[in-house]
Amino acid sequence: MTATTVQQEIPMIPAFVARIADYAADGPAYLRLAADGAMEWVAAQRDATPFSSMREATRHATRLPAKLRAFGVPRRD
Repeated sequence: MTATTVQQEIPMIPAFVARIADYAADGPAYLRLAADGAMEWVAAQRDATPFSSMREATRHATRLPAKLRAFGVPRRD
């Protein structure tokens, strides 16, 4: 018996990196990356840096310090 590899197409869902700030009762803060790599947390998705997929946003979020508790979140349009 031979194993068959099945390739599954994964949809590309645009996403952002977000976190729930301790001080923000208004909701999540979204990551904005400057051209020089500096990070800033903004309140609006429209001001945040978009990632091409949930996978990329989650990958970036997991590379941030754990105390930020960042995660990937799909873009809301």
